[in-house]
Amino acid sequence: MAESLLCIDAGNTRVKWGVHGGRAWTATGAIETGDVATTLAAAWPKASTPKRAIASNVAGPEVRSAIERACAGAGMTITFIGSEASQLGVTNGYRDPTQLGSDRWAAMIAAHHAVRGHKLVACAGTALTIDALAGDGKFMGGLIVAGPALMRRSLDRGTAGLRLTEGVFQDFPATTPDAITSGAIQACVGAIARLREAMERRGAKPGRIVLSGGAAGEIAPHLPIEHAIHENLVLDGLVLIAAAR
Repeated sequence: MAESLLCIDAGNTRVKWGVHGGRAWTATGAIETGDVATTLAAAWPKASTPKRAIASNVAGPEVRSAIERACAGAGMTITFIGSEASQLGVTNGYRDPTQLGSDRWAAMIAAHHAVRGHKLVACAGTALTIDALAGDGKFMGGLIVAGPALMRRSLDRGTAGLRLTEGVFQDFPATTPDAITSGAIQACVGAIARLREAMERRGAKPGRIVLSGGAAGEIAPHLPIEHAIHENLVLDGLVLIAAAR
């Protein structure tokens, strides 16, 4: 029987975690990043605490320290991943491979093993990252823009007359809340569409978008090409990386 593994994806807004039993996820959950120091260890299932953990952390050194303390208190050894020049069939196209976020790296590894062919890997959370991944595993480059919720909050904070109220998506919005909501979604979809066009010009037209993140549901209905939602994309990448080690 395969040893169970705790995987942690620490982002700016949420810390997602999952316990993988070797074949499938046996438990998953998420907490607010601001609560990591007080509630992370309490969220894990006590009946089957793994001995090993692996994590991606883009939330800063304080969050990393809190995760380390939680794992130590539970008797787990933890490894934090970083982006590498190449790993598990994916080649990093950044000039400095270590500058690429570890969450993006894990997501691309998972997407490369899940879906054949040229693809866009889009993770929609506080930020929307859109990465161009060729069928041979070459990471061609990517974009980072504000996610839909962050765009809406920026208008609320940065303008005198636009207050944050929830709207709905409309092709031709006729109210201010609908205009703000629709504009944020259209901006995200437009960024995805532009990178798709750039890939096509390079001879690597993507056939699919691999989509993950808390805002995936907002964006998915408006995407220009076929898409597949992978709820645990970063966590799936961490499982692959841990298995290779």
